[in-house]
Amino acid sequence: MSKNKLAKFADMESYPHVFQVPNVATDITPFPLKGRWNEDFFHNSHPIVLELGCGRGEYTVGLGRLFPDKNFIGVDIKGARMWTGATESLQEGMSNVAFLRTHIEFIDRFFAPGEVAEIWLTFSDPQMKKVTKRLSSTYFMERYRRFLSDGGLIHLKTDSNFLSTYTGYMVEKNHLPVDFRTDDLYHTLAAEEDEEVKQILGIQTYYEQQWIARGLTIKYLKFHLPQEGELVEPEMEIELDDYRSYNRSKRSGLATSK
Repeated sequence: MSKNKLAKFADMESYPHVFQVPNVATDITPFPLKGRWNEDFFHNSHPIVLELGCGRGEYTVGLGRLFPDKNFIGVDIKGARMWTGATESLQEGMSNVAFLRTHIEFIDRFFAPGEVAEIWLTFSDPQMKKVTKRLSSTYFMERYRRFLSDGGLIHLKTDSNFLSTYTGYMVEKNHLPVDFRTDDLYHTLAAEEDEEVKQILGIQTYYEQQWIARGLTIKYLKFHLPQEGELVEPEMEIELDDYRSYNRSKRSGLATSK
C-alpha cells in the first residue's frame, strides 16, 4: 500500500462521519447505529438516502449540498477513493453527510426496516456474468426491502447499455412503478424545465466525465420498490457492453449474457 493510501486511511480513521466495517463478513458484532442513524448521528428526523458504490463520493456530497433537509450516506469498500468526498464534506462542515466503508453485499446489517427512503446506484459495475453481484438485480432488491421504506425510490445512473437494459427488464417484469427513464440523460436534461431536476441529475462523477468525453450516453432510471409482491428475475439475452469502463476489468468476450 502506498504512503498516500496509508495517509488517507489514517485520515479516515479520525473522521467522525466515517464508519469502517470492512470485515463485515466475519464480524458479527451488531452495528450500533442500525435503526438509530437519525437519533444518534444526524440528530434529526430527515429522510436517509444511500449512495451504494459511491466511489469518490461526488454524488453523496453533491446531493448533500442541494438538500440540507435530507441525510446522505455514501457506501463503498474502497476507502482511498471515499477519502475524497469524506474530506470535502468534513472541511465544509456538512452535518447531513456520512460515509460507510463496507461490502454492499451486507448492507442490510447496517439499517433497520424502513430506515432508508432512497437509494442511488451511480455507475455500478454491471456485473454482466454475475447476477447475484449486480446491484439492480432482484437479489439486491430483496436486500433493499429489508431497510427501504415501502415504495421507496431507487435511482440508477449508468453508462452501461447492459445494466440499463437489464434493470429496465427487471422493473417491467415485476411491475415496479417508474417515475422517469431516459437513455440519453444530458440530451433530455437540455429540455428539462425543472431546475431542481437539472441540478440533481447534472452532478457528474469523475469517471462519468471520462465516459462523456468518450462519447458515451448516460442512462437514468427512477423507480419505486414496494414491500409486497414476489420479485422475479428476468430471463432474456442481453447484448454485453463492448467497451471497457475506466478502472474496471476487461469486458467478457461473449456476445450476450446467456
